[in-house]
Parts: sequence; structure tokens; C-alpha cells
Amino acid sequence: MSRIGKLPVAIPGGVTATLSKTALTVKGPKGELSMTFVDEVSAEQGEDGIVISPRDETKKARAMWGMQRALVANLVQGVTAGYEKNLELVGVGYRAQMQGTSLKLSLGLSHDVVYDAPEGITIAVGKPTEVKITGADKQRVGQVAAEIRRFRPPEPYKGKGIKYVGEYIRRKEGKKK
Repeated sequence: MSRIGKLPVAIPGGVTATLSKTALTVKGPKGELSMTFVDEVSAEQGEDGIVISPRDETKKARAMWGMQRALVANLVQGVTAGYEKNLELVGVGYRAQMQGTSLKLSLGLSHDVVYDAPEGITIAVGKPTEVKITGADKQRVGQVAAEIRRFRPPEPYKGKGIKYVGEYIRRKEGKKK
């Protein structure tokens, strides 16, 4: 029995949810998101909100039950408040700046790295060493942050690189004489 799956997903004011047989579309102030349900679960819209239930009692259906409910909750959260990831550039000469909708990164390479923001994602640079990624789709925001981080992941000796704000980099001891 899924503890998460049992809970209905509340639809706040200003958000409209359109439920078809196998798909859900949620519209809100931050945009419009949609998803398709897997075959193992079904969804109904009641007065409490959207209720997800398994079609049968197989192990896969129970596993998908909680996951699909969490994905629906992420859609509702995304169109109301949105999601945000913050990256920090650590290293001498490491800086970021915006060029239109593209992010230009100076990461100590022989060339500057230019990253074009995908549709639905907003990239902002506050300080030259801080990058803020926002959007309505949780998965896309995380994916964009991971792609930017991949250009120069933090290294364990000095901690130089692109890291998430609050990420702990496990340090290694240097060479011994």
C-alpha cells in the first residue's frame, strides 16, 4: 500500500487540470505542463483533487502508484511556484555572464563555453560566480543544471569547478613529501 499514492493531489485556485483517460494537462500562472500515465495506474478527478489508484495489485502497479502521484504533484507545484536550482562557480577566473538567452562560461579552458537555454527554462546570473536556473518543469530544471555542471565538475583537491549551492565536496589530501 503506497502511503504517498493514497494522498490526493490538491489543485489550488488559479490552476486548471484537464484529465483524459491516460493523460493530464495542468495550466497555471507559470505555464502549462502535461504528462501521460503508465498503464498500471488510473486517475480520477474528485472534489479533493486528483486521486491516483492502481489498476491491479501487482508489484509494478504499487511501485508506479506512488511515483505517478509524485509526478502529478510536481506538475501542480511547477505551474504554481516553479522550480529553481542554483549553481556556484568556484575557481580563479571562473565566471558566468549572459549573452541574450545564452549563458557564457569562462572555466579556465582555452575557449569560453556557451550554453543555450532550452525553451521554458530561464537562466539568470546574479554575481559572476552564481547561476540561477528556473522553470516550471522540475525534470528539465534539474537536467539543465546537471548539463551546466558537467562542463567543469568540482574536483576533490581544491574544490574548483561548478557545484550546486550547498553541495558538499569531499576533499582529498594532496601529495605527501
